[in-house]
Amino acid sequence: MDRELTEIIKKRYNRTALFYDWMDRMIPAGLRRRVWQEARGRVLEVGVGTGANFPFYPSGCRVTAIDFSPGMLTRARQKLHLARVPVDLREMDVQHLEFDAATFDTVVATCVFCTVPDPVRGLQEVCRVCRPEGKIVLLEHVRSEHWLLGPLMDALNPLVLYLIGSNINRRTLINVRKAGIIIEREENLAGKIVKLIVGRPGKA
Repeated sequence: MDRELTEIIKKRYNRTALFYDWMDRMIPAGLRRRVWQEARGRVLEVGVGTGANFPFYPSGCRVTAIDFSPGMLTRARQKLHLARVPVDLREMDVQHLEFDAATFDTVVATCVFCTVPDPVRGLQEVCRVCRPEGKIVLLEHVRSEHWLLGPLMDALNPLVLYLIGSNINRRTLINVRKAGIIIEREENLAGKIVKLIVGRPGKA
């Protein structure tokens, strides 16, 4: 069932790739820059999408960028010239990463785990491939705990998931902890709905 759901979401994102650049404008350049200033060394970007983060890759890094959508990757390849560092672009599912354990110094994702069918499994894979002394940097929108907005997000979620392929009511902080990631810093960037989460792998 997980693989079937993954294929459904992948098809939705292949379709969405045609206008995803417009959707991605919801993340301002200043916020992307803030996220990527955390990255060091050998870096994995999970869910590269159409490559909106390429201009913000820090010099001196070696970046591997993955996405499970061929449609997204086709668009991303057209933007590779915007990156200041070499980028190894690969089609891959974060739920089944094809890397050895402790491969990367930094793992970064911007608004990705609202999409992953099994977010805990994907975050466990992120934890696995990050070095013990490394850093995991997530920019995520989460379900509001407001008495009115939270239930409204729950009610709208099936429609948003059908149209776009993303969930607007994920409790990502809970999922991060379930995956064994130790949260070292949490910042609220748009009320309490958009969060910057900086963590590290916990002990297995």
